[in-house]
Amino acid sequence: MNVKLENIEMLAMDVDGVLTDGTLIINGDGTESKSFNSLDGHGIRMWQRAGLKVALISGRASEPTTLRADQLQIEYVFQDCHHKLPVFEKLLEQIGLAPDKVAYIGDDLTDLPVIRCAGFGVAVANAVDEVKQHADYVTTRPGGSGAVREVIEYILKNSGRWQQLLTRYLP
Repeated sequence: MNVKLENIEMLAMDVDGVLTDGTLIINGDGTESKSFNSLDGHGIRMWQRAGLKVALISGRASEPTTLRADQLQIEYVFQDCHHKLPVFEKLLEQIGLAPDKVAYIGDDLTDLPVIRCAGFGVAVANAVDEVKQHADYVTTRPGGSGAVREVIEYILKNSGRWQQLLTRYLP
């Protein structure tokens, strides 16, 4: 791994299988339900408090994803993206960020082009083998069970930004 974690300014990720365990619950009335881990949510808020950006790039359009992104005040949310790399590249162009300043978390083949492009590509523990093979880091936790929080802590701790964030909890 050649990436300098202190240079990472954005965390981008897939949703289903990363922020969730990948289970899709379709209710009898056609609405959808998803389960999000609170550790991941708190980690995202800590990441934002460190002055860093967050983006969601999902292959599916989903109202629960929209609601969770709103709750976490995630500014960049892209859904129904069947080809994620062009969306990723356009986002970086819009905000003036180089790919090496971004960490991306994914779990399936549709995430592979972005994982390979990003400065720090991450596969969750339950990702498909090809994604794990191309990742710079593979989490010990599966998607939907704190994997995002694990990545956030890993980057913040290894870039010297963690201790400052802890002052909120350990004054």
